[in-house]
Amino acid sequence: MFMGEFNHSIDMKGRLIIPAKFRDELGESFIVTRGLEQCLFVYPMSEWRRIEEKLKALPFTRKDARAFTRLFFSGASVCELDKQGRVSIGNGLREYAGIEKDCVVIGVSTRLEIWDSSAWQHYFEESEASFGDISESLLDADS
Repeated sequence: MFMGEFNHSIDMKGRLIIPAKFRDELGESFIVTRGLEQCLFVYPMSEWRRIEEKLKALPFTRKDARAFTRLFFSGASVCELDKQGRVSIGNGLREYAGIEKDCVVIGVSTRLEIWDSSAWQHYFEESEASFGDISESLLDADS
């Protein structure tokens, strides 16, 4: 399981150090793609395959299913860590997430998310105020 929050920087060549505690679980190769709320999603191959199967099962006749799968898969890249534990993130993905230098890598259960630092701070501040209400509606729904 991925969890935690780590501040890092992307170097001039577009490389980001993946926190050491996440490297083993990511494996030798993994997927980086466009996420939601303008962050990047990072999936180990096993989780990527599970999501791919779910998305393949969506009816291609639904416009929203076609749009989502196009955007999700077209931004995806198979990545590997170099010997220093860095991943190279392409220009298109960095532009999508608005990442120029400072970023935050967060663990979110089955995936990592990579955020521009200021975008993460803004999102966190906005969401923190409603954290209690969100938890009540999601976690108490089965009660």
